[in-house]
Amino acid sequence: MLASHIISQLESIVGKGNIALEQQDLICYSYDATQMEFLPDAVVYPANAAEVSLVIEMANAETIPVFPRGAGSGFSGGSLPKGGGIVLVTTRMNKIIRIDTDNLIAVVEPGVITGDLQQEVEKLGLFYPPDPASLKFSTLGGNVAECAGGPRAVKYGVTRDYVLGLEVVLPTGDIIKTGGETMKGVVGYDLTRLICGSEGTLGVITSITLKLLPLPETKKTMLALFSSIDGAARAVSAIISGKIIPSTLEFMDRTAIQCVMTHSQMDIPEAAGALLIIEVDGDHDLVARQSERIHELIRHLDLISFRSARDEAEAEELWAARRRVSPSLRRVNPHKINEDIVVPRSKVPEIISRIDAIREKYSIPVVNFGHAGDGNIHVNIMIDKEIPGEEEKAGLALRELIEATLELGGTISGEHGVGLSKAPYIAMELNPSQIATMQAIKKALDPNNILNPGKIFPAD
Repeated sequence: MLASHIISQLESIVGKGNIALEQQDLICYSYDATQMEFLPDAVVYPANAAEVSLVIEMANAETIPVFPRGAGSGFSGGSLPKGGGIVLVTTRMNKIIRIDTDNLIAVVEPGVITGDLQQEVEKLGLFYPPDPASLKFSTLGGNVAECAGGPRAVKYGVTRDYVLGLEVVLPTGDIIKTGGETMKGVVGYDLTRLICGSEGTLGVITSITLKLLPLPETKKTMLALFSSIDGAARAVSAIISGKIIPSTLEFMDRTAIQCVMTHSQMDIPEAAGALLIIEVDGDHDLVARQSERIHELIRHLDLISFRSARDEAEAEELWAARRRVSPSLRRVNPHKINEDIVVPRSKVPEIISRIDAIREKYSIPVVNFGHAGDGNIHVNIMIDKEIPGEEEKAGLALRELIEATLELGGTISGEHGVGLSKAPYIAMELNPSQIATMQAIKKALDPNNILNPGKIFPAD
């Protein structure tokens, strides 16, 4: 519980109407998309960088932990206030400040919803590619903090590839600007990339300058159904090795398909063991050629059917089904361990095979879906914690999954971040010198360890 003089200072900074102290309000900021919960002592809603700076400066002087938070849609516990403290919510800072059609940039505040920016720039014939599944409610500040990806990452890259500059409040309360509005810049260290993906441990983002692209002329969305998981996995390799980089190349296994079918009009036969949602974009001639070529490349790989969406509405139906996978998984079991491993694209068939072996070894449901085009598979180990021994069995399966991923030259997280949930496994991927270097950066910027403490690095 915060002392009364701390509460008074917070109220004087953000206003009495922009601080929450009652338990029923604090509960709303005690959880994210994981199943972990930690109650904060207070929640504040600053309106601008100056207010963020004053909150951070005061917290640093009093050594009170501060946990930056956007929409709270993260999958790794990155914004959770473990140990208590102040949750600093950036959703009031939600203005699109400027869209520059001459220089193809946008300047936004961190609370802007990702999908809202995409809609606004597309009205002007422009394109912001990063598209996490949570784009209709996640914020751009959170996307930058986690370096969010999404289906289009296979062709267009992830959030950091579009961040040109930032305004950041450091853990001491100092405000700095990184990068700028130019496409090039090599003066000093690349602080923009350092902050992007730092999970709110090095600074609070208060303004973002983003690179935009011209909107592609057209796109075509295709649905490919396979009788086996192996066929779908090999199809991914065939498409990429065929020198075609789709704008999206999404994968769902049989269980993932079954989870979404009750709320979808998609006509999926019982024999389907896996599917790919494939999208290509560009000019009309290129899109037509690539869609035909993709069909040729995969037709011999246990393909059951292949069709293109007739119009935008049908394409959106396919994507709506894909976005429903994660929230529908509790039809399998009430609890899940959600991993977002990445392997080299050519290793997708092998990691799918290794996952199947782990599933059979531990007799535990595992649901796979995700961004197969860039090797990013969302592996969901589904358990019922009420059954004795289930959590222990899932823990063993998870460790084997991580070992298999690293053996294939992969990484334990492609877009969800480390946060709390993956911190116990970070030393399996990074050696002591790598971890020590990162901790030295954290110590230099945040000597009192007040900004999002306990995240990324394993507890001593």
